[in-house]
Amino acid sequence: MLIYEQGTADTVLTDDDLRAGLYAALDQLGPRRRVLLVPPDITRLHSRAGVLSCYAWQYYGDRLTDVLPALGTHVAMTEAEIGAMFGPMPSDRFRVHDWRRDVMTLGTVPADYVREVSGGAVDYAWPVQLNRLLVEGGFDLILSIGQVVPHEVVGMANHNKNILIGTGGPDSINKSHFLGAAYGMERIMGRVDTPVRRVLNYAATHFAQHLPIVYVLTVVGRDDQLALQTRGLFVGDGTECFVRAAALSAKVNFQVVTEPFERVVVFLDPAEYKSTWLGNKSIYRTRMALADGGELIVLAPGLKQFGEDPQIDAVIRRYGYQGTPAILAAVERDEDLQNNLSGAAHLIHGSSEGRFRITYCPGHLSRAEVEAVHFQYADLATMAARYDPAVLRDGYNTMADGQQVFYISNPALGLWAAQQRLDHS
Repeated sequence: MLIYEQGTADTVLTDDDLRAGLYAALDQLGPRRRVLLVPPDITRLHSRAGVLSCYAWQYYGDRLTDVLPALGTHVAMTEAEIGAMFGPMPSDRFRVHDWRRDVMTLGTVPADYVREVSGGAVDYAWPVQLNRLLVEGGFDLILSIGQVVPHEVVGMANHNKNILIGTGGPDSINKSHFLGAAYGMERIMGRVDTPVRRVLNYAATHFAQHLPIVYVLTVVGRDDQLALQTRGLFVGDGTECFVRAAALSAKVNFQVVTEPFERVVVFLDPAEYKSTWLGNKSIYRTRMALADGGELIVLAPGLKQFGEDPQIDAVIRRYGYQGTPAILAAVERDEDLQNNLSGAAHLIHGSSEGRFRITYCPGHLSRAEVEAVHFQYADLATMAARYDPAVLRDGYNTMADGQQVFYISNPALGLWAAQQRLDHS
């Protein structure tokens, strides 16, 4: 059921608007005695989920007993990050999702269904895993808050992904990521109806209907002056709120260009991006816009590792971003990749498949480390002086030497594609 909606491509929702919209939706739900909040983590800092979470806490007070950020495989938030994103919310209500230990399995999506929706790309069942707190915590409301935006694994981020992947376990995360990679990232990004989304919807319908989940979804974009604006707020307990939010996100966050880019420069905010596991959004969101033989330059001052945990970091360092054929062969051959399919999927996603160059400019990784995973390396200070984030504006820029670059200050807020690649994806 759609409980609340507001938004168009030109709408500007203030914080007061967000509070009024959320409270109108919560009023419709009626009194609740024990509430769990499931927001994103610091990697979705610009989602407006922080301020909405704070409003939910102010609305419910002590009845909002627990906050479980949907970490997925990400590292736990620090006290400083919790304060930066969630303001005055009590830090003692925050729980840490341990994706390797804290999960339970509610059921299994049959292999024949997964095989059918993937067009035969994979042939395995999908376990429906989520943090046991959602089931055993005695909640009469689970409020899932997040942003709908193009996504490399599922097509459009959020909704039941926030629950089933964000609080999922090793098998569910591994197999969902590999499903998306095997089917083809460029056939998925920016689309509502994808194999991964169908699997998630099947899981939610057949195994999670008993959970009192209500989704609070935002759509965020930039205005003509490049300032962040909240364009939409959608609340509901079914799929309609997601479908409507995704339709708006397609208008707000998806930029189709006539001619492919020869050179793209992406800046990764050090507060959000400390690993290539996250920083490779710079690749995912621009790959369909880059010309054959073009170059992606990634300014990454916070980059200090590859994976978000030591095990995945080791997998990335061992195999590197070699391209789909090499990684699929390694999956067939090597048990460690068979047991870490999300890592294998990430390695596929992070390769240009030899079509364009990827140059990383890290703050804390060496040339040897970057080149060992099959990226090119450039010195951050040198490249930041040449492509100064304080000077460049989002979009097309002409450098002093006449060079044309397309600059993106936050890849998480959009998806860029050349029309010719959409025609063939």
